[in-house]
Formats: sequence, C-alpha cells, structure tokens
Amino acid sequence: MFPEYRELITTLKGNDHHFTRLFDKHNDLDQRIKNMEARISPGTHEEIETLKKQKLQIKDELYAILKKAAAASA
Repeated sequence: MFPEYRELITTLKGNDHHFTRLFDKHNDLDQRIKNMEARISPGTHEEIETLKKQKLQIKDELYAILKKAAAASA
C-alpha cells in the first residue's frame, strides 16, 4: 500500500499513534476479508462488502495523512 510513501509510513508508524492505529486496523480488515473470501472464516457477501467499505474509508484517511505529512516535510 502506497509504495511511494514507504519511508514516510515508517516514520509515521514510529511517531504518530493515530496513524499506527489506522494502519493496523486497515491490515486487520484486509486479513479478515481475505479469510472470509477464502472460506477460512465465516462471512456473508454483505459482511465482506461492509468490511471492504470500512477498509477503503481507512485507506482514504491514511492517504490524506500521508499527503499532508509529505507536504509539511517538503
């Protein structure tokens, strides 16, 4: 996710607790979705779609934080 911001992500994960929580939640949702789609965990199509929407919302928020941090360091 966001390879162009790899270094900034590392920095933010070390310094910004809010960013770290969002990043970890995004990864958790991603794993839950994969497990449901692979039938490792139970989940309906509707549940999977809801989780995907939550994941996308978090991804958008992470991207906004990254863009703001990149602009501030430029």
